[in-house]
Amino acid sequence: MYQFSYADIQTDSVADAKDRERQLLTRSIDLLTAAAAAGRDSMEAVEALHFTNRVWTAFIEDLSSSENALPKELRANLISIGLWLLREAEDIRQGRADNFEGLIEVSQIIRDGIK
Repeated sequence: MYQFSYADIQTDSVADAKDRERQLLTRSIDLLTAAAAAGRDSMEAVEALHFTNRVWTAFIEDLSSSENALPKELRANLISIGLWLLREAEDIRQGRADNFEGLIEVSQIIRDGIK
């Protein structure tokens, strides 16, 4: 029979959560890259913007939680970045911008910073 300490399980679940966050950001980046190639008015853009919106809305909700273990200043910075991403995605959706590259670059930086 296996016996795990609480610390081992907690470490695994944190690692799993970080891996899921990286996977979500990678999927968002892939969709945004396809959308940039297809154009702002494409179905690829609709899918990419919708997915990115869902991901960052969930991230912001989690970062806003008092149970989030990240340092308060880092959480505030990530929330600010997330809000920018959501505004930029909405501007693209509304036809006021077409800055897929900015969304892609910022998402890559965030993804690559998850350790």
